[in-house]
This record gives sequence, C-alpha cells and structure tokens, in this order.
Amino acid sequence: MKINSREIKQFFYSQYFSDGLRMAAGILFPSLFFNFFGQFNTGLTMSLGAVCICTIDTPGPLMHKRNAMAIGNLCLFIVAVTTGFARLNIFTLGLEITAFSFFFSMFTVYGTRAASVGTSALLVMIFMIDKAAKPNEIVGYSAIILAGGLWYLLFSLVFFGIRPYRATQQALGENITDIADFLRLKAAFYLPETDIDENYRKLVSRQIKVSQHQDLVREMLFKSRVMVKESTSASRILMLTFVDLVDMFEQIMATHYDYAEIRKKYAETGILSEVGVLLQHMADEVDNIAYIVLTNTRKKFKGDFIENLEHLKSKIDEIGRDDKGVSNLALKKILVNLRDLNDRIKSLYRYYNSRYSGALIDGVYTDEYSRFVTHQDYAAHIFFDNLSFSSSAFKHALRVSLVCLIGFILGRTVAMGHHSYWILLTIIVILKPGFSLSKQRNYQRLIGTVAGGVVGVGILTFIPSKDTQFILLVVLMIGTYSFLRLNYVVSVLFMTPYVLILFKFLGVGIVVKERIVDTLIGSSIALVASYLIFPTWEYDQILDSVKSVLEANLSYLVRVAETISGVPAGTLDYKLARKEVYVKSANLSAAFERMTSEPKSKQKKVKDIHKFVVLNHILSSYIATVASSLPGIGVIGQSEDLKLIKRSIATLNDSTEKLGGQALQFRPSKVPEPPKKTDEGGKDEILLREQLGLINKISVDIGRVTGDILA
Repeated sequence: MKINSREIKQFFYSQYFSDGLRMAAGILFPSLFFNFFGQFNTGLTMSLGAVCICTIDTPGPLMHKRNAMAIGNLCLFIVAVTTGFARLNIFTLGLEITAFSFFFSMFTVYGTRAASVGTSALLVMIFMIDKAAKPNEIVGYSAIILAGGLWYLLFSLVFFGIRPYRATQQALGENITDIADFLRLKAAFYLPETDIDENYRKLVSRQIKVSQHQDLVREMLFKSRVMVKESTSASRILMLTFVDLVDMFEQIMATHYDYAEIRKKYAETGILSEVGVLLQHMADEVDNIAYIVLTNTRKKFKGDFIENLEHLKSKIDEIGRDDKGVSNLALKKILVNLRDLNDRIKSLYRYYNSRYSGALIDGVYTDEYSRFVTHQDYAAHIFFDNLSFSSSAFKHALRVSLVCLIGFILGRTVAMGHHSYWILLTIIVILKPGFSLSKQRNYQRLIGTVAGGVVGVGILTFIPSKDTQFILLVVLMIGTYSFLRLNYVVSVLFMTPYVLILFKFLGVGIVVKERIVDTLIGSSIALVASYLIFPTWEYDQILDSVKSVLEANLSYLVRVAETISGVPAGTLDYKLARKEVYVKSANLSAAFERMTSEPKSKQKKVKDIHKFVVLNHILSSYIATVASSLPGIGVIGQSEDLKLIKRSIATLNDSTEKLGGQALQFRPSKVPEPPKKTDEGGKDEILLREQLGLINKISVDIGRVTGDILA
C-alpha cells in the first residue's frame, strides 16, 4: 500500500501516536527520575505499576478513564500483595493463578474498559510471580507498584487536562477518514470495471470501522462533562461537526440503487463513470477535512463542485430528452444526493475556516444526545448471572484459568530461562473470547516476536553505544504503544527489541532465544485451548446478531412508514432508529468476518449468512434513500405506497419471529388528501414508489435467506 507524506504526518497528529507518546513518557519518567537520585530499582518498580495501569488508558470519556484506572490501582495493590505471599508456596501460587485468571477474565461481562482492568490485574500477578521478595518486603514492594499506578493515573489526567478537546478531535478526524474511504467504495459501484459483489464485501467491512469510530466519538462527546456543559467555540464546533458527519454518512448510505440494473440501463450514456469520478473527488475533500481536524488548522474550501454538478445536470437532462425512452429519474435522484453531499462538505469546511460560533441552546446535548450513547450496567447480578455455560464470558474465563494453570506448570518444568512468566504473559495477551480473535493475535504475536528478535539482536550486536541504545529504546517504546491498537504485528515488532534492550540495561543479557521459545509455547497452548477447551464458535451466536439487525431495520422502516402515512415523526426518534441500524449492522458484519476466520468445519451456512449481510446492507440503504426523500416530497398517502410498506413490514416481521424476535405493528393513520404536486413532485413520487418496491423485493429476499439459514 502506497503511503504519502501527508499520511505519515497525519499519523503523528493521530490519537495513536499521542497515546504512544503519553504511555511511554508515563512509564519511563519514574525510572529516570529515581535513577537521578541513585534509586533506580525503586523507579523501575514504579514503572512496572505504570505499565499495568496504562493498559486501561484507552480512548474514551475522561471520567470513565479516571474511574477505571482508580479501580485498576486498587486491584493492582490487592493482587500484588496476594501474589507476593502466594508465591512462597508453589501450590498456593498455582491456586491463586487459577482463581484470579478466572475472576478477572469474567470482567468482560462489563465491557471493554472493565476487561482492561482485569488484564491490568493479571499483568501485575504475572510480573510478581518471579519477584523474590521476603514476607516483610511484600507490602512495601506492592506499595511502590501502587505508587507507580497512581503516578500514571495523575499523569494521564494532567495530560488530558492541558488539552481537554484534543482526544475527541483526533477520534473525530479518524472517523472522517473512515467515511472518506467508505465514500470511495460507494463511488466504485458506478465504475463499470468494479466487481459488485467484491465491492459489497469491502463496503461492509469498512462500515464496521465507521460504526466503531462513531461510537467512540459519540461517547467522548456526549459523556464528557466538559463537552456538554461548556459553551466554548471548540466544543460547539466538535458537536456540530459530528452531528453533520452522522447526517452525511446517512446521505452517503442513501446514494444506493440496484447497481447492476442502472449499469445496464445507462451503459451507453457514460454518465455513471462521471458520477463515480465525481464521488471520488468528493471523498478526497472529505479526507482534507479529516486532515484539517487532526492538525487543528484552518483552510478554505477550494474544491466546490458546482460546475461539475451543473455539467452532470446537463447530461442527465439530455438523457431525459432522448427519444430512446430511457427514464432519467434515478439519475436525477443521484444528482440531488450529490448536491446535498456537496453542501454538507462546504458546511464542514465552514466550521474550520473561521472561528465559528453558531448559537447552541445550553443543555440541548445533555438532554437529548445523551440518549445516543449506551450506558454500561455494573450491577453485581450481571457477574453472577453469567456464571453458566450458556455465557460465552464464563466459558472464556474458565478457559483462561485452566490454560494459565497449564502455562504455569510448563513454565516451572520445561521453560529454558528465568523469565518463564513470558508464557503466561503470551497466554493472557493472545487468548480472546472467540477463536478467530485468538488465532489472529497468535499469528501476529509470533510474526512480530521473531522479526523483532532479529531487529533486537542486530541493534545489540552492531550498535554498542549505550546512549544510542537508550535513544532507540525510547523510540521503540513509543512505537510499541502507538501501534498497539492500530497494527498489533508492528507493535510486537517494536516491543521485542525494546524488551531485549531493556534487559541488556538491567544486566540480564541477550534473551532473544528464551523470549521466542516461551512465546511459541504460550502461543501453542493458547491456540490449542481456544479450539478444544470450551470453544465459542461464531455461528452459535450469530443468529442473535441476525435477529437484532432485523429488528433494527424493521423499527427504522416503521418510522419511515409512519411519516409517509401522516404521523408526525420526531427527528430524535428517527435518528435513534437510524443509529441502531448502523450499530447492529456493524456488529453483524464483524461477527461474520470472525466466523470466516474459524476452521472450515465450524463454519455453517456461510454463503447464506453472507447473502443476509449484503441484503441487510442494501435494505438499510434503501430505507435511508426513502427517508432522505421525505422532507422534500411531503406526506404521501396513496394506497399503493401504504400497501407496499405494509407488505414489506409483514415480510420482515415474519422473518423476525422465525428467529425468536419481536414483531412490530404498523397502523397507518387516516391521511388527508395529499396536496397537488408539480410535475417534478410527481416524478419524485414515482421514484419513491420504485424505492418502496425495491424495499419490498429485498424484504422477500431476506425472508428467503432467513429460512435457508434456519433450515
């Protein structure tokens, strides 16, 4: 993949590099500070605490980070003290490893951040296993580890307090980049050389990233007291940008048609290629906005597409006047969407062209937009409710505890060095709730460890200067944490030489062979265990995702149907329904991708589920297309429209009920006679009816595929 200089610069402005810099500084500072006073061991122990707590320091609202790191520090101290005493007897140590591995792995029931607290606790347990501390030294040593964790907590809070909006700005910029990539894939549908089925696969995969980043930005905006209570220009601009961005994404989704049909219909005109090229240019401008947001710069919009759109309009009008009887209604609708997209791009540019200070009513985001974020329930009963084999979290926790016990035993019997905790460390990092994620992490860690080992040996062999080695240590450390969420292979590639150089400074010597062997042992155990010990296969759970996405699309369609029938629709309720569709669709797509990484023998109904994923995406796009048309058309009350909608809802209800879901009833209100339409309005009604017909057709196809999945 070709990387230009701007992409490199964009990386250095991204949250990934910012995270790497913050984590590396927070970990290194205690060691450097205490080394200055001749207390290097104290500083190193504090750095150990910082290493554990930094795993919790992932993107999200500052309040959530603070609370999670505070709880993490409490767990850190308790686990460090417990392990310090448990290690005095090999049997009590084995019992503790088994019990703590189960308990802290169960934290996954409370979400990703809680799971990172559990990982932090397991890390300090692993690091304490080989710490030869006397009984009277254990509490003091654990207190120093706690001091390191508290230091990192304070450092992180100060870091974000200096620039409270920066993290949100970075997440928003990356979300805009995702949408630009999504738009390029949409543009490819209009190009004759594009394989439609393959492009759908790429589009669905990209939608996962868009949804994940949107959820992150939504949390950071609407769960942050700074954002919702302060009325500064910066906070208003971020709010407005995100709201417009979500609407833009829907508009991009709405530019959807039966591409095979319109290619066939307009093949001779050449108009579709022009549409595709224009959309690609618009995607470039969206990318420019992402760069502006990330780098916090100001720039005027110089790429206005008015002339291109007027040229396109002229060609579309010519097609309409053609004697061949080819209707240009679909092309006109595409043109309307392109104009709207152009206006939205200009609007986003305007926020960053000047010190925009649009009036916002205080409290509107607190009261309304807080409904767009999910709220995690931390009640104790959730933990206990999941203590059964019907829970994937319970099976994962059991698997981790058993595998850690096996790893501990092997570490004490067959490991070749003094750092056998690497086996346990590898298991903790690799073993995930699903087989596909464990398998992916396994390969990534092995590749990164071997390649990084070669790099590390090269540095230690050919660069004898300790000053240069220390500089490289800092660079490698920053790289490790910068790529931890972005590219795990690269992260491990940086991590291995960084650890080897660190051990050289500690006087341990070159331990690359030991690290690679222990990593191989840990990886092998983790991979075999994820396949044999209480395995969780995606097919066993994917039907729940299929049901959820059907229910979400059904709710979305009912909202649109109510508007068409004359029921006043609240904008907020409509947007909530739309958000649910995108989130559930992304979850389904992610589950399907994981399933395709599993062993072939465990993949069931793959082709049918793939058809469902694509049909679901098409359905939500068609509904979005109709929804975007309604404000301009007004209420449509013709019986033909209502019959089509009723038929579609009934078909989707039937599929939902087959999956054990909840059916939704649509009862149209008594609609007054629709106002007389202009010729243009009449054409819009015809196009609307075509779209409703397509929704009905897709609903029938979904019903058929659902039956095939359940057969």
